[in-house]
Amino acid sequence: MSDPSQDAGIIAVVGERLVKQRLPRLEQINAQLDRGELLTDLDIRFLKQALEDAQGNRAVIERNPELKDTVAQVLHLYKVIMDKALANEKNRST
Repeated sequence: MSDPSQDAGIIAVVGERLVKQRLPRLEQINAQLDRGELLTDLDIRFLKQALEDAQGNRAVIERNPELKDTVAQVLHLYKVIMDKALANEKNRST
């Protein structure tokens, strides 16, 4: 069993990182894809690391169902980004 105060600390840190770092970078990547640009190696590393971090926090998310809507919204944004990135790659290769 986990310590609820430990979950609260993890949630606070992850939430702050999401608001101050991850979401602004995701919005920046989304905007560049809207302009028809391709993902850079740095973008891909960022996305991969962010998803790995999310996977590492999966247990905390499962223990705190109030987070599920927020997580679903962020994952939807990742899917939008991946779909646009794929479309841009396909458009460049034709």
